[in-house]
Amino acid sequence: MDLDLARARIRERSELNAFISVSDQGGSGDAVAVKDLVDVKGMVTTAGAVILPDTPATDDAPVIRRLREAGCLIVGKANLHEFAYGVTSINPHYGTVRNPHDPERVAGGSSGGSAVAVAAGMCDWAIGSDTGGSIRIPASLCGVAGFKPAFGSVDIGGVIPLSPSLDTLGPMAVDIATTARAYSIMSGEAISLDGLTRPRLAAPARWVTGLDEPTAAAWDSASSGVTEIEFGSRDTYFQVGLTILLFEAAAYHRRWATECPEKYGEDVLRLIRRGFEVSPASYEEALRERTRLQAEADRAMEHVDALILPATAIVAPPIASAHEVREPLSRFTRPFNTTLQPVAVVPVPVGGLPVGIQVAGRTNSETLRSAAWLEREWRG
Repeated sequence: MDLDLARARIRERSELNAFISVSDQGGSGDAVAVKDLVDVKGMVTTAGAVILPDTPATDDAPVIRRLREAGCLIVGKANLHEFAYGVTSINPHYGTVRNPHDPERVAGGSSGGSAVAVAAGMCDWAIGSDTGGSIRIPASLCGVAGFKPAFGSVDIGGVIPLSPSLDTLGPMAVDIATTARAYSIMSGEAISLDGLTRPRLAAPARWVTGLDEPTAAAWDSASSGVTEIEFGSRDTYFQVGLTILLFEAAAYHRRWATECPEKYGEDVLRLIRRGFEVSPASYEEALRERTRLQAEADRAMEHVDALILPATAIVAPPIASAHEVREPLSRFTRPFNTTLQPVAVVPVPVGGLPVGIQVAGRTNSETLRSAAWLEREWRG
């Protein structure tokens, strides 16, 4: 995409608040939106907050160096939920990121600006981060593809952390083919989508509950003929991951949250303080439990290539009520941060607001190939 065209689209849809800053870079190549947690040389990294130094980064993060080596261009720094600590991208400092399908609804978070930039044609693809669903939730609500790779697949150096033992970087794009190509650029791992064959798919038994009407209709269509397998307790996976996140985020933010709490949005400050209540013993127990759950998940998937299930329990909620929907937006995403496994999101062809389906695999390649097969079948 021509960068001048990308910048023109950003200006034309400025009410969506997709970007915090826009580059003045020229040239030709993939135009990439970068979530404003990631250092880009010459641009300020805000993390969607007002606490960090207001000075340009002096070096590119390793993932940005990879992009430049591949000839990619940085169109700008995408807006996000403050410090990536939320699922709506309602940001008190840089404006609420609005859903391009209905600007009175949220885009999802925390990588909301990245998803909107893709959905509104402001870039070729975008970088997001995912600690509890932050790529998959906005991808689902905005109707784009997204990929949370297996933990450790993409270097997270030069990235403002949320929970270092859970944080991942991944791409978002209009389709799985572009997402897979973007992932290869970010990671150096070659992914081939040639010769796709029907994957062995299953759904986790008793996990998919409490869906709103449009999500339930889309899920009924997407899961037709798919068998169920035992995959442990959804709530256990969720709570273990949440305990780890709360403790590690509190450790990073403790000094700022104590010395200048007024600089945080209310919802983020509330979560940080909730983390203060998690004891070191509870955190260590959660880490041990995570190891057990990872082994359990690996055994459960021995005879399948991927699990499928909704990305969120509801479609994009109105901005006015979005503070009440953290759990239904992250209900099905957080467990797979606990297991550290790769997960893609594929939009289901539906009328009305978008619905995304998660494809959770064992390897990055298997996951993306399974997602690409589903996308081809649904589009066909």
